Amino acid sequence: MKVSVIGFGYVGSVAAAGLAEAGHDVIGIDTDREKIEAFRSGIIPIYEPGLSELVLDTLDKGTLRLMHVDEVEEPLGDVIIIATGTPMSESGSADLGQVHAAISWIKKVQPDRGVVVMKSTVPPGTGIRLQENLHRDTGLGYVSNPEFLREGQAVSDWFSPDRIVVGGEDQEAIQTVISLYHNIAAPIMITDMTSAEMIKYASNAFLATKISFINEIAALCDKVGGMVDEVAKGIGLDSRIGSSFLQAGVGYGGSCFPKDVKALDHVALVNGHSFELLRAVTAVNNRQRLIPLNALRDRFGPLAGVKVAVLGLSFKPNTDDVRESPSLEVIKILANENADISVYDPMALEQARKFLPTDITFADDIMRCVGGTQAVVLATEWSQIVDADWAEISRLMAAPRLLFDGRNVLNPQSMVNLGFEYVGVGRNACARQNGTAPEKGLQASVAFKR
Repeated sequence: MKVSVIGFGYVGSVAAAGLAEAGHDVIGIDTDREKIEAFRSGIIPIYEPGLSELVLDTLDKGTLRLMHVDEVEEPLGDVIIIATGTPMSESGSADLGQVHAAISWIKKVQPDRGVVVMKSTVPPGTGIRLQENLHRDTGLGYVSNPEFLREGQAVSDWFSPDRIVVGGEDQEAIQTVISLYHNIAAPIMITDMTSAEMIKYASNAFLATKISFINEIAALCDKVGGMVDEVAKGIGLDSRIGSSFLQAGVGYGGSCFPKDVKALDHVALVNGHSFELLRAVTAVNNRQRLIPLNALRDRFGPLAGVKVAVLGLSFKPNTDDVRESPSLEVIKILANENADISVYDPMALEQARKFLPTDITFADDIMRCVGGTQAVVLATEWSQIVDADWAEISRLMAAPRLLFDGRNVLNPQSMVNLGFEYVGVGRNACARQNGTAPEKGLQASVAFKR
């Protein structure tokens, strides 16, 4: 089939290249001319494992073509996928400006035939209104087909999804969308449009809830002397719960969880429902970002002049996306308190520069980043950070060598043996086992000293 994908960002680029790999004739369309030219030139402006190879291969085969919106002079095809952004507005609702702009453009370019497929995350109920608009003015069909791609694993998720959700009323349009995925073996769920939209929001909200729940358990573990790692393992072995998203730390970030949780809460409010659980999830996540700062203040007092290295700027490993990254908020507060800051990330340095103060040190090498620092905050669990030579890092640092492990990925005793004062999240039992007490005033964290 001939397919057009409008919006060539994280979702659109993976969808377009994935469909092109399946043999469809795909046009990737975007309003950002520089982005389109970069992709055409073989410069992939998005870091996503496997994406560069997939895009370049399909461009070389000719199954994928890229165009700026002003260059499109041919029919958009049988399927027109909308993969534009739906950022969070000031009120917390989803900003659908890009979606509406895409719909208006489609109606002007090809109003007579085709199926509009919504991959952008839109609030439940949006599809019904958009379908009414299209049926009133055009011959276009409409289907909701939400994406469930994880940044850092998006390409593998495309070809091996847990499920494919298709929501709509027109059975012919639904079957057209299902045929897009002829090369993918996955359960296909056919439902109504609003339920499909809700599945996307509910999935992200539930996963965010698991993260905030284990962070609350971590805080309680530190109060009563438990070990959150053991608790997470124990409850994760329950098949009703599962082990994923039970890693205590400084909280979630990224382009999806924060905005989708707040957008779902907003949908609830405007429909007369007070979704108290989601507000608690957000409140806990906001608190987690302050834990490394509290640990630093408890150890050093005023942070002015304290040399701190922050390791990891992206919100998770294997992506250069820094949207809603906990580390960026930590860095900004440290800067406001006049700390001497150096930062390192294997892939996200340039993205982070756009949002951080210019008077901090951006290091392209982890050892240069930590040299002479008194404290290190591990904020993102990149393998390049977790597997670094921590003995050398200890040697390069200055006393007291405070190490805040914001992802609980390092072995506390090993770090203590290397000379660090180790601080984790919800690991109070480690301190007791090693005969040391947690520092006074630390909340949801614990300090270890040799």
